[in-house]
Amino acid sequence: MKTQILFDNDGVLVDTEHWYYTASAEVLASHGFILTPQRYRDIMIAGESAFLIAEEEGVPLSVTDLWRAERNELYQHYLRTEEIAIPGVREVLAELSQTYRMGIVTSALRCDFELIHARRGLVDYMEFVLCSGEYPRAKPYPDPYLLGLEKLGGQKHDTIIVEDSERGLRSAVAAGIECVIVHNRFTENHDFSAATHRIGKLDELIALL
Repeated sequence: MKTQILFDNDGVLVDTEHWYYTASAEVLASHGFILTPQRYRDIMIAGESAFLIAEEEGVPLSVTDLWRAERNELYQHYLRTEEIAIPGVREVLAELSQTYRMGIVTSALRCDFELIHARRGLVDYMEFVLCSGEYPRAKPYPDPYLLGLEKLGGQKHDTIIVEDSERGLRSAVAAGIECVIVHNRFTENHDFSAATHRIGKLDELIALL
C-alpha cells in the first residue's frame, strides 16, 4: 500500500510546459535559431538546455546565458498572463492529503515556482517543495526523487511518483520508485513504456491508489 506521493509540477499540477517551450523558441528565433518541438523534446528528455542548439553552432555560453535571461523574463510574462490552471487539481490534492504524505519535486526555478503558485493554494497540501538547484543533479538523474524520498522519510515501496514527461519517468525509474504518468498533450509522444501506470487526468489517481 502506498502512503507517500511525489509530484512533478509542470504538466502535472499546472499547465506550463507549452509556455516554457514557447518562450525558449521565441527567444531563439529572435537570434536566428529554429527550435522545433521534436528537437526540444529530445533536448529536454536528456536534461539539457534548449539553448544547446545555439551552443552546438559555436555561440558561447556567455551569450546564451544572456538569452536564457531573456527567456526567463518572457516565460514569467506568460505565467502572469496566460491560463495555466488545470481544473480539479486542488480538489484532488485536498482529498489525497487526507491519506497520503506528499511533496513536489520539480525542475522549475524557485522564482518561477513561486510565481506559478502565488495564491493557487496547491502547496498547502505538500510537506515540501524541491526546485532546480536544490539537489545534486537534475532529472533524468535519480537525485531529485531520492532527495524527495529522504525528506518524506519513507521507503521506496511506500512511494509513488506522478510525472508527465519521459525525463521525469527516467528519473523515477533510476531512483527505483514506481511512476504514474498523467496525460499531457505537450508530452504525449514521449516514451512511457517504463511507467507503472498511465492515467488520463489527475483525478484518476484517487481510484488507482
